Amino acid sequence: MHVPGFREQLERPGSRFEAVFAVGELRTAARRQDRALHLAGRWAAKEAFIKAWSQAIYGRPPLIDPDGVDFTEIEIRPDRWGRVAVELRGEVEQAVRASVGEIRTSLSISHDGDYAMATCLLEVS
Repeated sequence: MHVPGFREQLERPGSRFEAVFAVGELRTAARRQDRALHLAGRWAAKEAFIKAWSQAIYGRPPLIDPDGVDFTEIEIRPDRWGRVAVELRGEVEQAVRASVGEIRTSLSISHDGDYAMATCLLEVS
């Protein structure tokens, strides 16, 4: 994720890009020195989760139209030490359970210069 481009999207007048973040994610980002950098990492993590889930159902159609995913239902939550986890809600949680059952995730977000990146490992029970 190229952070300057992401920042530009967030700051564009009339942009609704912030709508992809849950209230908790926006609250946490507001306390950060560089809000856009923080949110870019969260967006990269949401994308990483979607890709891991998609790979878990390889060969089968998705249960949610990719353009219809409510990204606020995929919340990236930190613990008190800053480690992150994926918390699912709503239609996304139901679709994940219906497609692969119970899951565990391992998530990592990194920043390097102008880039934010994330990896997500999805373990199916």
